[in-house]
Amino acid sequence: MQKIKIGISTCLLGEKVRYDGGHKLDRYITDTLGHYFEWFPVCPEVEYGLPVPRESMHLIGDPASPRIVTIRTGVDHTEGMKKWATDKLTKLEKENLCGFISKSKSPSSGIGGIKVYASSGIPSNKGTGIFGGAFMRYFPLIPVIDDGRLHNPNLRENFIEQVLVYKRWKEFLKNSTKIRDLIVFHTNLKLLIFSHSPKHYSTLGKLVAQAKKYKPDVLYSEYIRILMDGLRLLATTKKNTNVLLHIAGYFKKQLSSEDKSELLEVIDQYHKGHIPLIVPIVLINHYVRKFDEPYLKMQFYLNPHPIELMLRNHV
Repeated sequence: MQKIKIGISTCLLGEKVRYDGGHKLDRYITDTLGHYFEWFPVCPEVEYGLPVPRESMHLIGDPASPRIVTIRTGVDHTEGMKKWATDKLTKLEKENLCGFISKSKSPSSGIGGIKVYASSGIPSNKGTGIFGGAFMRYFPLIPVIDDGRLHNPNLRENFIEQVLVYKRWKEFLKNSTKIRDLIVFHTNLKLLIFSHSPKHYSTLGKLVAQAKKYKPDVLYSEYIRILMDGLRLLATTKKNTNVLLHIAGYFKKQLSSEDKSELLEVIDQYHKGHIPLIVPIVLINHYVRKFDEPYLKMQFYLNPHPIELMLRNHV
């Protein structure tokens, strides 16, 4: 598949740009995800104009609108970095990014859980980095994650799934703006959306059913907003089990009683946490091919990402 362009904190690629002159090379990012993603590196502090090495910084003040200052000398870089971030985000519009991986705990590029120090010196963990927060506000649809969360199997699978759906959406907009094509796009995503949020599944279904009532630009902007909002919710074991049982219903006439019992038993074993999601998915895909089930063949849920990444082997 064609590589998907992803923004990333430069230090995660092994570049020595950190305050101490070091890096935070992540081999999973470079050696595994690098087969599928094209990296667009960003280092807010260096690109803003700070040297390597440099005095370390932290966030202070109001977690909702923190300031970034050097720890030892107290130099405030907030306004300068905000100005740089505004210019940078404008330029990033042209890069066609489908996701961003930031450095965790970074006061400049972190996307959440960053320490913000009050005047008392006691920190809260409710801040976002100056650039990281600005990125999420400027590109609210683009999936983001930090390197810490990336190593959580559920969050990793969720992020990559979001990236691939968002990539599909961008390709859809490039190739068609007809309502019937939106219906096909939505139909192919139905089970995936349901596995994340039945509420968003219902809302999107009503939106598509009433598509002719909307102007195209309003329809598409509302659709992708609701879609990405729903996909941010994790597909839990309970929700996946409901989807798997729904899929099993498509084979009630084709399967023998023994095969039907085996499929239901595999789904139950997944529900109990004894086996990973990939096991029932592989069995179901076998039946989809065997019986040439047209609706299920098109469902993104059954093949949402490259199997070589083994993302569903751990969830």
